[in-house]
This record gives sequence, C-alpha cells and structure tokens, in this order.
Amino acid sequence: MEHHVYFWLKEEGKEEKTRRGFEAGMEKLLEIKTIARGIWGKQAGTPERPVTDKTWDYALSLEFESVANHNSYQEDPAHHEFVAAFKDLWAKVLVMDVAS
Repeated sequence: MEHHVYFWLKEEGKEEKTRRGFEAGMEKLLEIKTIARGIWGKQAGTPERPVTDKTWDYALSLEFESVANHNSYQEDPAHHEFVAAFKDLWAKVLVMDVAS
C-alpha cells in the first residue's frame, strides 16, 4: 500500500531554518523499518494544468508491504516525535492512502 501526505506550512514554517529542520524530520521518518520505500519533496516543476494542485509546500510518499506495516509505522516512536515536533508548523495536512 502507499501512504501519501501533503503539507501546507504556516508562514512561520516557511523560514529557511525551519524548513531545513522539517526536511531533516522527514528524512528521519524514512529510516523507520516498516517502510519499504519512501521519498519526500517539494513540488515538481511541471506545467500548470486545471487538474494540478500547486498549493502545497511538501509531500511525503511512503510504500509499505502491507497495511499492518503501515499501522506499525503510525505507532512508531519516530512518527510520534515527528508529529509532535512539527504539527504547529502545519496550516493543513492531507493524507491519501492507496491499496492495490
């Protein structure tokens, strides 16, 4: 299954030093053992299209071998630390989970 998270940052979260800390936090999330593959990033430089949302600041995309692995990730202390450390920076978070 895939777990996609989109982050919209508050203005104070867009400062360079704060962004670097947030990026380091996402990088640390990728070390969680139940993640099969994962990336984080900013928007790609694709052309504007009516169906493309370009309002978010960061995205996190994780792949898990099973829903059980995803659920374990959600309970991992590193995930809880990430949320606690950065939740005050977020204006909005959108999660989309995909199963095949």
